[in-house]
Amino acid sequence: MDLVDGNSTILSDLADGSAWLRWWEALRSWGDEYLLSFDTLIEISLIVAAATIAWPLSSRIRRRVLAFGEKNARFAQYHRVWHTLGQLSFPVAWLVLQWIASFAITQMDIRQVALLVTSSLLGAWIIVNVASAFVANPFWSKTIAISAWVVAALNILGLLEGTIAALNDAAFSFGNVAISALTIIQEIVALGVLLWITAVAGNLIESSIRSSPNLSPSIQVLATKLLRIGLAGFAFLIALTVVGIDVTAFAVFGGAIGVGLGFGLQKIFANLVSGFILLMDKSIKPGDVIAVTDYYGRVDSLGARYVSVSTRDGIEHLIPNEELTTNRVENWSHSQNLLRIRKKVGIHYKSDVRRAIALCLEATSEVPRVLKDPKPVCQLQDFGDSSVDLEMRFWIDDPMNGRANVISEVLLRVWDKFAENGIEIPYPQRDVHLRSSSLEGQTLADLGADVVAGSTLSD
Repeated sequence: MDLVDGNSTILSDLADGSAWLRWWEALRSWGDEYLLSFDTLIEISLIVAAATIAWPLSSRIRRRVLAFGEKNARFAQYHRVWHTLGQLSFPVAWLVLQWIASFAITQMDIRQVALLVTSSLLGAWIIVNVASAFVANPFWSKTIAISAWVVAALNILGLLEGTIAALNDAAFSFGNVAISALTIIQEIVALGVLLWITAVAGNLIESSIRSSPNLSPSIQVLATKLLRIGLAGFAFLIALTVVGIDVTAFAVFGGAIGVGLGFGLQKIFANLVSGFILLMDKSIKPGDVIAVTDYYGRVDSLGARYVSVSTRDGIEHLIPNEELTTNRVENWSHSQNLLRIRKKVGIHYKSDVRRAIALCLEATSEVPRVLKDPKPVCQLQDFGDSSVDLEMRFWIDDPMNGRANVISEVLLRVWDKFAENGIEIPYPQRDVHLRSSSLEGQTLADLGADVVAGSTLSD
């Protein structure tokens, strides 16, 4: 890193003791002329008095402004402006009182340097805060306000040109490109402005993409993500060009960084690539009901790195995109929303099987979520150990609303209809046979006594 000649000059001046003495003399003469003069003392007294009066007065103004904004601001943007005005009640009241004091001492032929500087600083602070209130993000709004006010303050104090020259002198060379602190600041400002412009343009284009009926949800998500990435890259390149940096100088450096990131962030890039694959092949889209490994739920959103899946329990799982491309996934609404549900019901061997089947069909058809076409069916499935097993099969077209609730409703109706018609649902039955040659000739009472005494019986 090569420092420019300006820095060497400054360092040599700091090492010279006579330079410090000259600066001190200049500072003392300036203080005797301006700070300790009668006019300056009057100005400082008026500034302090105006601030002291404005502080209790601003609290009342703040409450009224905030209440008016809460009542009349219909849009969030206007609400932020009124909230900012309420927070600026103290500097506004201070500025108004200083204007009054400045007008009063004008008739007294007193110098007003300090009053004018303070009023200008207060006015700049108010203007930049009101202007930055139109930026929705609080962090960027405050950053823009402070940065703009610092520039305005340096200009008001007459230090802007010197500060620019000092920042321009603090430079280093990167290959064939000389980069100064001023260049870095200009790049940050230009990049911030361009990113804000591209964000506004991106929001407008994204709203038109999402409202297009000809694009599927997955294509809409893919288009918006590519749009955001493209606009951000375009803004970065334009910002470099605006400040006069040759983009080709970073080609080798960018290639080295890309190789290093490729090895260090393999999983991240795998998830990014998998995310684009999911969006392009339309295998998973927002609103689908999927089951993958131990997770089952509805897809809320597709991210660059993960897919958000919400379960019926209200738990949101963030599943990496790579898992959805490498594992087996059940998508209940990939090509259609139809889902067939199977449920077994057992009845007693003495019950009327045909009547039980009719009651099952009747109960199933009464549930609103069960489709009439395809129609429900109920079939004799098997002769079990304790019951005759029937299986109900019915269809729904809204699996995203859950399966357990519709199954519960069907079974409740089956239970009611079985109870009304005398169809019995049996308990499991087991027959136990005891066999032993030592038990021959013993009565039941003797057998009970032997069991109590701890005699061993074989099955």
